Amino acid sequence: MARDLVQVTLPHSDPGDVPAWMRTNGSVVLVITRTKVDLKTGKLIGYPYGSIPRLLLYWLTSEALRTKSPVLKLGGSLTDFMRSVGLSIDTGGGKRSNAVRLRDQMNRLFSASIGLQSASDSGPDDSAGMRVTRHSRFWWNPKDPNQQDLSDDSWLELSGDFYQTIINSPVPVDTRALKALNHSPLALDLYAWSTHKAYSTSLKNKSLYISYRDLQQQLGAQYSELKAFGRKLRVALKLVKTVYPGLEVRIETGGIVICPSLPAIPRRLIAG
Repeated sequence: MARDLVQVTLPHSDPGDVPAWMRTNGSVVLVITRTKVDLKTGKLIGYPYGSIPRLLLYWLTSEALRTKSPVLKLGGSLTDFMRSVGLSIDTGGGKRSNAVRLRDQMNRLFSASIGLQSASDSGPDDSAGMRVTRHSRFWWNPKDPNQQDLSDDSWLELSGDFYQTIINSPVPVDTRALKALNHSPLALDLYAWSTHKAYSTSLKNKSLYISYRDLQQQLGAQYSELKAFGRKLRVALKLVKTVYPGLEVRIETGGIVICPSLPAIPRRLIAG
């Protein structure tokens, strides 16, 4: 996953019809705006949210690193692509099926503009905005996800800025862990964040305490109460520990402590 999108994450639930959506980590602010109109309704396409756009971003980053190209082939059918990103294909064919939800979230994510801005009063006023994709083409029908694209012509091209963002200093994650956590956007965020922080604490050989309030800003800004977020975080942390048993973490009053830990991905696999 791109390091910037580990430190400030996407919405967990639908933000609704708001001009922009923001999340803060220290002096860094993630800003998402909508750029594409639904031609049937004349309204702007909604914001990406939940687990699916996170799984899509993991796949985009991994595939861009593997192919060393911003142009990515999406497979011969929607079913093939669902398996690639870690989604079950056995969810029926209704509006809540993974096939329909995936197409909806692809439209939302690929048409969004993602920006990083500085919230510091003392430093320079830095900002950067970028579309996720420059061009995309999908021939799939979510009502028939097994339909083969005989032309093999479903593809997308990442925008130049977004491509550089996701391939610069990415945080390695285990795709098996993503599939196990794919029902919880908070657990997905916490897993990627933990892998990043566990690695940095190991390099420094120094534990890191972070408060629930700071974590809420980064990973769960839509929770109304800090206590509710703390409870959700502890549940998500148990899920993370099941897929990342080498993570050394402890609960303390008002927050958690990440200790130097074994990496989630062995360094020899990253190098390979």
